[in-house]
Amino acid sequence: MALKSTIFKAQLAVADIDHGYYADHALTLARHPSETDERMMIRLAALALNAHQLQDVCAGDGTLGFGAGLSNPEEPDVLLRDFTGRPRMWIEVGQPEDKPLAKACSQSDEVIVYAFAHAAEVWWRGIEGKLARLSNLSVWRIPAAASQELALLARRSMQLQATVQEGVLMVGDGERALDIEPLRWK
Repeated sequence: MALKSTIFKAQLAVADIDHGYYADHALTLARHPSETDERMMIRLAALALNAHQLQDVCAGDGTLGFGAGLSNPEEPDVLLRDFTGRPRMWIEVGQPEDKPLAKACSQSDEVIVYAFAHAAEVWWRGIEGKLARLSNLSVWRIPAAASQELALLARRSMQLQATVQEGVLMVGDGERALDIEPLRWK
């Protein structure tokens, strides 16, 4: 019998001071049986860091949500679509391969990768040259210590506050909080 995804619910209050975006998001995350809490929470952080694009790119008339993730490698981890259904922003987390990223760059206006975990530097050294030609791709590094600490906030039902100020994401659940400062690689 195949294992099923575990469903997580998150109420995410985003205050993006850098972009003047303030909104509450009711989110459902399906965590694949092989996905860790760390990876799932990086998906949530990626959405919080880019939620302002819903207003900036789509003037509020679009959808921002999670893709199938590990259940379907053809879909992004986070996706922003405009009102016509066109993919405007495609977000991957982890260390994806170059060919799927090139395909994503041809299908979406912007592609963002959030690399995390200790192996991210090794992955980047091996793939950096292959990604140089992709002009609509940006790659960010989430420090391993921050991603591991973020995983500790994972609960089946979460009430989270996310503040973005000067490029730093501050995430808290009322009991504990942490700062995540992504480092831009590309």
